Amino acid sequence: MTRLRSALWLPLFDELADPVVLARLAAEAEEAGWHGVFVWDHLRWRAPVRQVADPWITLAAIATATESLRFGPMVTPLARRRPAKVAKETATLDRLGGGRLTLGVGLGSDRFAGELSATGEELDDRRRGQLLDESLEILAAAWSGEPVRHRSEHYTVDGIRFLPRPVQRPGVPVWAAGRPGNVKPLRRAARLDGFFPVNLENPDQLAEIVTTITDLRQHQLTGYDIAVPLPPGADPARYAAAGATWWLAEFEPETVSLDRVRGVLRDGPADIAIERNR
Repeated sequence: MTRLRSALWLPLFDELADPVVLARLAAEAEEAGWHGVFVWDHLRWRAPVRQVADPWITLAAIATATESLRFGPMVTPLARRRPAKVAKETATLDRLGGGRLTLGVGLGSDRFAGELSATGEELDDRRRGQLLDESLEILAAAWSGEPVRHRSEHYTVDGIRFLPRPVQRPGVPVWAAGRPGNVKPLRRAARLDGFFPVNLENPDQLAEIVTTITDLRQHQLTGYDIAVPLPPGADPARYAAAGATWWLAEFEPETVSLDRVRGVLRDGPADIAIERNR
């Protein structure tokens, strides 16, 4: 028997676009018993949002302001980032935090802010999926500390060793995002360390997802995480019963405020026991 872990899931917008503010929030969350702080990764957002912070610099500030909570981007669209650069960033950030980084990954979307089309990034979902999967291969190889040799249509890494390695072994835990009913993200997530379902409508959907991932992993779920975003005030207990191991308190991006986040933070994390017969 263990307990559901709780995290704040924060869009780095407007009042939350200052890394100093986020570092203080993270320190307050840690003191209040929260288990994690995860941040959005965007270049811009639709109106009325005007200011958007860089997630990686913000996470470095969080790493230095805290001692025990987990942190990471949730999620970063790897298809618009160079995997060799991400390999160095993640290893360095994991060392800065003493082995507390979790890397959330996904395809990204042009739907909410047009940030992919505005910067000339790949718009085809299938090709972004290919870029994501190749990037994950490169990251896993880079975190091993051995020379990476990868050559494909999209990326080339020719014999580079990425040292120092992350603190966590064999590498930084990776959670993949996906929507209910889409099998490809589930297959991707089953090869990784966790799944981050978005647009969940009810716990029954989550139970189906957990069953699928359990089958894909041949019932090897020790240490595997299912992180469910839910608004503050929602009851995570039914989702925990369906297989969630993390609850991420989510906030509306257009209206998120420092006072709102602090209010949720002070209410404290969920106190829910979960069974993990895995």
